[in-house]
Amino acid sequence: MSSDLALFLRQLIRRPAEVVALSPSSAELARAMAAGLSPASGPVAELGAGTGKLTRAILDRGVAPADLTLFERNSEFCDHLRATFAGVRVLNQGAETLGSACAPGLGAVISGLPLLSMPNAVQSAILQGAFALLRPGGSFVQFTYGPRPPVAEAVRIVLGLTARRGEMVWGNLPPARVYHLTRAAT
Repeated sequence: MSSDLALFLRQLIRRPAEVVALSPSSAELARAMAAGLSPASGPVAELGAGTGKLTRAILDRGVAPADLTLFERNSEFCDHLRATFAGVRVLNQGAETLGSACAPGLGAVISGLPLLSMPNAVQSAILQGAFALLRPGGSFVQFTYGPRPPVAEAVRIVLGLTARRGEMVWGNLPPARVYHLTRAAT
């Protein structure tokens, strides 16, 4: 068993309220989430970094470690991320602090959070923080296991967000759909 999987399973058992996924994201899902990134993307924030599967895919797309900020509540995951990804900024705090923890001009926000399982007010706070920092044309990338967009419709309407369907990743357990959330320029 890989050390990442062992760490994930230990945290799932010890902190089930914190680790709500039944299995870590697959490498295939991670690649699909990071597909639009490049060295020219500029600063990127990752929400709910876990064991770093999405982090690896983001870096593999050419995003510089110094341009990547990870948000993760679980301190053991944070220790693992710091040891694994030199030069990446790892914050042991929740995604709702994104707005005060990063500077404006993000090229993308990549989220592994279970947004639909969160109250609308929390979804809204996270997305407001993200879109306040995203540069024009920047995208919030999120996946979901269900048939609908990964953000409550009421939140999308209030924030003026459009959810565009991306790739369906059948090789993930369970299969997942990638979405790109954007906001019309104001």
